[in-house]
This record gives sequence, structure tokens and C-alpha cells, in this order.
Amino acid sequence: MKTSENKVKLNKRDERYLNMSLNDNMWKVILYIGTPLAMYQMLSQIFAILDTMMAAHISKESVSAVAYLSQVNHILSAVGGGLAVGAGIKISHAFGQGDFDLVKKRVSSLYILCLSVGVLMLAGILPFTGQFLRLAGTPEGLIAVGTSYFIVQLLTMVITFLNNVYIAVERARGNAKLIFKLNLMVILTKLSLTAFFVYILNSGLVMIAVASLISQFILLVIAVYNSLKGDSAFGFSLSSVSKERRVIGPMIQNSVPVIAEKALFAFGKTIVNAMCTLYGDLMVGAMGVSNNLGGFTTMPQNGYQEGCASIISQNFGARKYERVLKAFYVTMLINIFLGAVISGFEIWQMDFFASLFDSGSLEFHEMIKLVYRYEALGAVPLGINSAVMALLYGLGRTKLTLIVNIARVFVFRIPVFWFLQNFTSFGEASVGIVMMVSNISVTVMSSLVAFLVIRSYKAEYISA
Repeated sequence: MKTSENKVKLNKRDERYLNMSLNDNMWKVILYIGTPLAMYQMLSQIFAILDTMMAAHISKESVSAVAYLSQVNHILSAVGGGLAVGAGIKISHAFGQGDFDLVKKRVSSLYILCLSVGVLMLAGILPFTGQFLRLAGTPEGLIAVGTSYFIVQLLTMVITFLNNVYIAVERARGNAKLIFKLNLMVILTKLSLTAFFVYILNSGLVMIAVASLISQFILLVIAVYNSLKGDSAFGFSLSSVSKERRVIGPMIQNSVPVIAEKALFAFGKTIVNAMCTLYGDLMVGAMGVSNNLGGFTTMPQNGYQEGCASIISQNFGARKYERVLKAFYVTMLINIFLGAVISGFEIWQMDFFASLFDSGSLEFHEMIKLVYRYEALGAVPLGINSAVMALLYGLGRTKLTLIVNIARVFVFRIPVFWFLQNFTSFGEASVGIVMMVSNISVTVMSSLVAFLVIRSYKAEYISA
């Protein structure tokens, strides 16, 4: 530990959390940190679901526009999200090491870095929105419906970049309950505004994006206030912004594979969406709805993944090597349980869930059921995959997460989908089958990666 060398000190709450992360019962630690994050992710998914339902109130075409353009937006958001995840792990690592001066420098530098990247992306894309959407393979019908919606989403993206950093910082310091409360506020604000715009004012699709912009801006105001007050190691200070290699280098090095992973994964999903149009634009919406239903299991699993990755990074930095593996195993068991229970309930109530999004169309209703019936079978395997990702992120093995997630879309999804479309008679069922195949296949691959990484890890850090 380097605490004695620090000029920056921790407050008592951060000291208590660090001690808990490094020494307390691992089930208690994972549940304490992961549960609020899982609840937040679940609420985020509910928000996405309700957004889709409100879009369905406007028109069936709006559902498909939201589903497709959200994937395009995810490609761009991967930059800020990847920086927040990759750099957040390095902040957690420095926290576990006890180097609180480095924590402060990395936090402050990350804010400036994300702001700069966000503004540059906005300036480069906003004047060429139509061309960009065509380049992404967006169907002309959806461009006509959703261009203004996408422009507002671009503006929201820059604000979200900074909010992602703030959330990553609070996650690194174990402030999961605050994350839950803040995001609950954002979600309630967003939903209230969307309902007002859609059901009271009878507004179009663009006002759904405006509601997102307003709610994210409110979070930004709170993030700025909390980051500037006091003299916390996790606060922002312009004097702490640094270009030093030891400050910026590890964050960028760790983030680049995560950015590439998230962007390529989202890009791959836009290709899959475009391939879905073989069965009509409504199938794009059905797949989007199915993905949202699948998110009820994967998003909470991702919440535990995020918490686990931070805990692993802290314990690895503090040389608590056996606790690293304990965190991984506990998270895997929790995620398997979540996948089985939630997906089982959704399959049981499939007609009810499909009816929430079908806009009264029996054809759309049956499409949703057809796709999700297969996709749900990947819920438990994806829980295992999520735990493996937490282990790899926490150890800084982001190049491996890049390989696994590229394979998920570009090996196990797109080629399989092409094969199903051209060499089988499954027809529309191919959309759901390919989701099942890719999700199970990537879990087999990630499990093999985990086996090799853990064997090497034990030999280097535990057996020695």
C-alpha cells in the first residue's frame, strides 16, 4: 500500500468501503455492490421497454426506428462507454493499491478526455447525419421516420459520456446505492416526460429523444456538483488533469479494446438488423422487442458484472489474489440464478409480454413470440459469460474481451444467420435461432478462455 505517500486522503466512507472490498465476506461484498447496480440495470431495461411501448403508441414503424437507430447510437456511445469502463478499472486498481494521488489524477483526466472526444464526434457527425445513417445501412423508410430523433440522441450522447465517467467513478468507490438513486431519478424523469409528450401532447418520435436529453442533463448537473465539492480523491480538479504516461497510458490502453469491442458489437447488431429486413421492417421491431425482453435477464447480470469487475480490480491491485477468484465464482452463481428465474418467468408469460408491444397487430405479436422463444434459451449461458467478462475486465485482460465479443457477432451470429437464411427452411424463426446459437456458442468460448486464464493466474499468483 502507498497510503503514506499520498497527499490526497480518503474520506471515512471510502476508507470503510475499501476495507470491506479487500477483507469482508465475498458474498456480502458482491451483493452489497452488485445488487444496486443490477437493480439500476433492470430499471434501465424497463425504461427501454416503456420507451418502445410509447413508440408503439405512435406507430409500428416508430418501434422499428427506435430499435434500429438505438443500435447505431450504441456504436457511437461505445467510445464514451468504453473509456468509462476501461479507465474505471484502472481507477479501481489504483484505489486498491492505495495510490490516492493517482486516483485523483486519473479521475480528473478522464473527465477532460471524454468531454473532448464527445465534442469532436458531435462536430464530425452532426452535419452529415443522413449520409452517416445510410452508411450504417439504415433502411430509407427508417431514416425518414427517425433522422430528427437520431440528431437529438447525438446531443444526448455527449452529455452521457460525462455521466458515464461519473457513474464509473462512483462505482469504483463502491457507491452503488447512490448510482441506483440517481439513475432512478433519471428514469422517472425520462418516463414522465416521454408519457407527457406522447400521450398528452401527441408528439412524434423526436420528443422521446428530447425527454432523454433533459433527464441526462439533470444527472450531469448533479455529477458536476458532486465532483467539484470537497477535496475527495474521486473528485475533479483542473490542477490534477495530467498528461503523464502513468496516468493516461494505462487508462487508454485498457479502454481501446473495450471501445472497439462495444462499437463492433453494436455495428454487428446493425448488420443483423439489416439482415432481418428480409422478413420485412416489422421483424426489425420484433427483434428489438425480443432483445429488450432478453435484457430483463442480461442487464441485471451486467450489473453484477460491473460490480464484480471493480472488486476484482481493487483486490488485484491490493495483491489479494485468492479473493479475485472468489469474486468471479460468486458472481457466476448469482448470474446463473438470475438467468434461470427471470427468463423462465418471461417464457411462462410470453403472451402477456408480447401484447405490451404489438400495437394490436396479431402478426407483430406472433413475430415477437417466435423470436424470443429461442433467444430466452441463452439467458443462463449468458450469465456465465457475463461473469467471465467481469474476471477479464477486472484483471485488465480487455484484449481477450474484445476477441470474445467480436466472435459473438462476427463468428457466431452473422455467418450463422446468413447460413440459416440461405440454406435452411426455418424462415422467420431464423431470427430467434441465431440469437440462441450465438449466445450459447460465445459462452462455450468464454468458458474456455476463463479456464486458461484462471490456470495461468493460479500458477503466477497463487501457487508460487
